[in-house]
Amino acid sequence: MPSIHDFTTWEPVLRLLRAANAESLAAPGGHVAGRIGPDGWSLPLRRRLPPPGRAAQVEDMQDEFEAVKRVQSALADAGADGIPFVAEISPSGRTMLHLLGPSPAVEAGIGPYPGSLILVEGSVPEPWRRLPEPAPGVVPAPSVDLASLERTLRERIPGAIGATEAEIAAAEARLGVALPDELKVLYRVTRARRGDWGGDYEAAERVFEAVGCELFSPDDLYIADAPSRPCPWEFAATAAVATPPDAAVQGLVGSPGWIAFADTGGGDRIAVDLTPGPRGHTGQIIVLDHEQNIGADLLADSLTDLVMNGRGEGRSGRRGDKPPVVARVNVGSLTSVQAAADAGLEVLSIGVWDGEPLSLAPVTGLPRLRTLTAYPGTLADPLEIAKLTGLEFLQLGPEEWRVLLDAGAVPRGLSAAAIEVRGNRHPLAIGAIANELLALWDRPPITPTVLEGHLGPAA
Repeated sequence: MPSIHDFTTWEPVLRLLRAANAESLAAPGGHVAGRIGPDGWSLPLRRRLPPPGRAAQVEDMQDEFEAVKRVQSALADAGADGIPFVAEISPSGRTMLHLLGPSPAVEAGIGPYPGSLILVEGSVPEPWRRLPEPAPGVVPAPSVDLASLERTLRERIPGAIGATEAEIAAAEARLGVALPDELKVLYRVTRARRGDWGGDYEAAERVFEAVGCELFSPDDLYIADAPSRPCPWEFAATAAVATPPDAAVQGLVGSPGWIAFADTGGGDRIAVDLTPGPRGHTGQIIVLDHEQNIGADLLADSLTDLVMNGRGEGRSGRRGDKPPVVARVNVGSLTSVQAAADAGLEVLSIGVWDGEPLSLAPVTGLPRLRTLTAYPGTLADPLEIAKLTGLEFLQLGPEEWRVLLDAGAVPRGLSAAAIEVRGNRHPLAIGAIANELLALWDRPPITPTVLEGHLGPAA
């Protein structure tokens, strides 16, 4: 199989792109761009419609599948996650292909454009740095009953193989935390290893019904801390965490006191909470929604409660991504930057706007403002950003970044940045801006590899 840097690897994809984009390629500066990854691709192709009355079939896209598969195989051989590209194809078939090589300082983006630029190595957004607050006075729930819990579990799953004390101790040593007594009781009754059931589906189902969830074995327990819920900077930086005084669960990304021990069966993780909110109980049972990056919901006051009464629907905790902590100014939300100004403001997102460009003066000096994202063309004076001294993440359009770069006014306190691209902007120009920003922090640039070849005249 040709390598990812062999022109022949790309020829089938390039032929499809030329056929679908002949007019735009022939225009001055004409190019096509896209991205191919191991599990998907983004290519400007017009797919053939199936005959009336018939759904689309694999065969309708077979040439595209085969062309992309050739590149994906080369990616796999190179151990690469994905690759953006830009192709310039002349009417004669002469082709210049730019492969926009990966940089450890750049997250994957959409299509051919770079994602967030990690300006400070190893940095993570503020919500991912937040640790649980002490909650004085919290205690285990009155529902905790170790004897009843053990008796009920043994009645429901007779003959189950329990974990040994050595196995429990090994799990504690690996996690670096002592397991709560209720969890130890559970694993002394059943260690929930699939091999113990010997392919007996009914035995596995009894364990699920006994506890109300898909148990992990002691070997699979893990701490549901912030690193266990990774999120790209672009999205994580616009989130916020908050724990109201009446919250049972702390509004965190993760906690060193959340011990994940089960799954709902639908991808949500169930954990014992050893760092509850002000109105919670130590050892309460929470669920982490796999579609959410922040927070958890209360399922039961204790493991005893969960086993005896079932998990119910869960009691939803409030998230922190609401005003005044997070403010969105756009045609469908807040109508001015002034309306967003609040001492507690952490995230300001300026979206689609049909009025006069906006001034950032109302939010200058706010002590907690750490993230600003602004849709291209919405700022009256991008240089006002220099007065926002607490920013750790900034997302702007190419023109706004150009103003800051030319003035030497890019905030040096940033940990990450992103370029908001709208419309058909040339990826090489966007990559050049990204590299200028990376260079300010002496970070690895996006390095293009240029392949030249000839596709011959179009059919």
